[in-house]
Order: sequence, then structure tokens, then C-alpha cells
Amino acid sequence: QVQLVESGGGLVQAGASLRLSCAASGRTFSNYVMDWFRQAPGKEREFVAGITRDSSTYYADSVKGRFTISRDNAENTVYLQMNSLKPEDTGVYYCAARPRIGGAHDYWGRGTQVTVAS
Repeated sequence: QVQLVESGGGLVQAGASLRLSCAASGRTFSNYVMDWFRQAPGKEREFVAGITRDSSTYYADSVKGRFTISRDNAENTVYLQMNSLKPEDTGVYYCAARPRIGGAHDYWGRGTQVTVAS
């Protein structure tokens, strides 16, 4: 069993930065592929960024060059550094864990709100 808790959201102005954290419980964190998703009001949840067990990363086109995902397996934490934030980045950000690329996500956090004002 893995429990995920996101933190680090907030209200910022366009152009600012935020770093989100996702803390995982359990001793098997390093075995999981970790992804970040977001959901804006009235829209479907969308993929943002992911990191494999060996720290290969992949991003949605909308955030490439602005967001960076990383993980610290010793701390059971995955991070999302978000720079040059835009109003369209507003939403609830969720982290999720899956056992492999292409697999279903077994665990989800409850999310953290990010609001970017113009």
C-alpha cells in the first residue's frame, strides 16, 4: 500500500515559480513510476509530467521547458518544479503512482491547488 500526499500549491502571479512535493508512504516507493496530473475547473484531468524508476523523465508539450520533475527515493518524495507559470497552469495538481510505464495508476493523492493570477 502506498499513500501519496501533495503539498506546495498556492496562489501566485503569472511568471512566478512553485515547487510541488508528493510524499509517499511505504517502503516500495522506488519501484513505482510517478506522474503528475492536473485538472482545471470544468476540464478533464490531464497528464503533466512523469518520472520512471531510473529517473527518466517525460512531459506534456504544454509544460516542456518550464516544469521539471524529479524524485528522491531516499526521502520517498517526487517533486514538480514549475517556472514561468501561466494562468492556464491553474488547477488541482495530483501525483499518482503506477508499477510501470503503460500500466494503470494504482495510487493517487488528493491534490494541491495551484492558482496563477494574470
